[in-house]
Amino acid sequence: MKKNYIGIREARINLSRLIRDVRSGMEIIITDRGNPVAKLIPVNSSSLSVEERIRNYESCGLIESRPKTETPDALPFELPQEFYKRSIREERQDD
Repeated sequence: MKKNYIGIREARINLSRLIRDVRSGMEIIITDRGNPVAKLIPVNSSSLSVEERIRNYESCGLIESRPKTETPDALPFELPQEFYKRSIREERQDD
């Protein structure tokens, strides 16, 4: 894997280009006054689950957040027993 050293200031200015380079397999070392402080490396997408990749894309703004499709298992309040009995009677009368 090819390594490239770049200063913080230049990295900030050229981040889009750096990301393209990383996607192509380059490893980039970011330096602060000549001292290495960070490393940009390609993510092995096969090591991330689908859910992790989707969360990453959402957090980066590449895709919109998915709508919540969860439905509650129960009503947020208790219905009286008489309600159920009356509903069943009405349903049977309609048949």
